Amino acid sequence: MKNDKAIAVFSFTREANRLNRCVQEKLSDCGYLCEGYTTSRLEGTWDLKAPDTDIKAWIGRQWGKKDFLFIGAAGIAVRYIAPWVRDKYTDSAVLVMDEKGEYVIPLLSGHMGGAVEIAREIERSVHAAAVITTATDVRKKFAVDVFAKDNRLRITDRSLVTKISAAELEDTPVGFYSELPAEDPLPSGLVRCACMEELHGFTYGIAVVEHAEEGMYGDHILILEPSGSGRVAAGIGCRRGTTKRQIEAALSKVLWEYGLDLGNVAKLASIDLKKEEPGILEFASEHHIPFYTYPASRLKEVPGRMAGSGFVLEVTGVDNVCERAARCCMPQGRLLQPKRVMDGMTFALVEELPVLTFRGKEEKQ
Repeated sequence: MKNDKAIAVFSFTREANRLNRCVQEKLSDCGYLCEGYTTSRLEGTWDLKAPDTDIKAWIGRQWGKKDFLFIGAAGIAVRYIAPWVRDKYTDSAVLVMDEKGEYVIPLLSGHMGGAVEIAREIERSVHAAAVITTATDVRKKFAVDVFAKDNRLRITDRSLVTKISAAELEDTPVGFYSELPAEDPLPSGLVRCACMEELHGFTYGIAVVEHAEEGMYGDHILILEPSGSGRVAAGIGCRRGTTKRQIEAALSKVLWEYGLDLGNVAKLASIDLKKEEPGILEFASEHHIPFYTYPASRLKEVPGRMAGSGFVLEVTGVDNVCERAARCCMPQGRLLQPKRVMDGMTFALVEELPVLTFRGKEEKQ
């Protein structure tokens, strides 16, 4: 699904109800989850239903849980949402569209809520012109809140986001430093820095760092912290005869501690002595996870200090199977979970190291 909230599409006339149905179908084809609503007077038209209570109250109960597209006058939308508006980080995305389907306008939460993105999808699929009023979008400037959202980065100081956006609009250079790899070229207005210290030469700076210490960077530097790529390689070591169910239960526990689940496992890895292990093969097959195995000689070459076991070394020829296998499988990743003993098995997690991307970059002059 393209966003994590359903889009409630409201319409108030018969003609608008027809468009409501069309928009739902088009957005559903694009990966959005849509729900169609109308007034009680027109309930049943184009299979639309009415909310189970007063529309304004119903929207209040769903605020922040669903996004909203109103097909009708902008004033109607404003009156319905007015009591519930708080801030762009928690508000629902709200859009309005005329009943002829000529224009669609993001009204609220354009960046963080994704209203601008939804409007552009409607423009592509329904051919309604997206009317974008956000300054950074209109002037094709870098928007740090969009960048953070796209790259799963946590914003540590919301007030700095506004100040950096203002600096961008005033053509004031903003320093940029990242511990994660970032694509080239940077958007116009950002200046790449080789180290954190260089950021102090700018009015404002942006730093993507894995572990930030509060207050140590200065109040003009926005710290963005990675919340994870969501793709991991799981290294596994187990005794002969370990079942698929045992692997599934134990690995799920390890993943849960990092806010992950089995759907986040992109690769499974172990030593080649386990390449025919039935429990691992059944687990990998059922969850459609590629399973990679490596000889002890290859695992020994993996650099870094790891918790070893004399018993494992004697049996397999290498002191640590799970962590070495995970690192071998995803060599450019970062170690998320070192060797972990869980219910008689060992697991290690290596997370894919994402390359930071910049959506809608302004062309370099």
